[in-house]
Amino acid sequence: MLYLVPTPIGNLEDITLRALRVLREVSLILAEDTRTSKKLLAHYQIETPLRSYHAHNEHAVTAALAAQMEGGADMALISDAGTPGISDPGFLLARECLRRGIRVECLPGATAFVPALVASGLPCDKFHFEGFLPHKKGRASRIEYLAGLPFTFVLYESPHRLLKCLQQLAGACGPERQACVARELTKIHEEVRTDSLNALIEYFSKPDRVRGEIVLVVEGNKGADGKDRD
Repeated sequence: MLYLVPTPIGNLEDITLRALRVLREVSLILAEDTRTSKKLLAHYQIETPLRSYHAHNEHAVTAALAAQMEGGADMALISDAGTPGISDPGFLLARECLRRGIRVECLPGATAFVPALVASGLPCDKFHFEGFLPHKKGRASRIEYLAGLPFTFVLYESPHRLLKCLQQLAGACGPERQACVARELTKIHEEVRTDSLNALIEYFSKPDRVRGEIVLVVEGNKGADGKDRD
């Protein structure tokens, strides 16, 4: 069978006892970057063999890995941080296993957007997860679409594009739309800042404040009466 195993997004304590047991018991761990994963496994004294599985080789090796599982091998898939398949490799292998009748089990655990969403103070009873925006083609039209959504939406963004993204969002949503920038979650310099897009632009205009992995949470569009649209 295939286990999809979430790994810590920063703090190494954020891993479940079940995840540690699975990583010890499987015959092979598929890792997005074996160099990164070796640090986690060494910390917990896990000696299971590792093999690379990432965006650049997943199309080439997925069928062969599924065939090994058909032959009786149990494997665990991990990404560098968070839950496999959420803006990371995982979908192709899970789909191929299911197509072949191989059991797929995803363990609960760490992912960046959930703590960012909940800590933002913005409505989270209904939300849209967008992940990474296109870098160029289709980016503006996608932002326009998101700006019209009546509920909170969540983005992932890199530090060097954060300020530009905030400016684009302010242009589409209006400068007073509430938003949250959550960065370095679970790490020493964790910061979760909720304010208007205009205020966030001013704050993050200073380069020393734009560091680490970033989650953006943006308030949904409201009607003229100030209430969320149905």
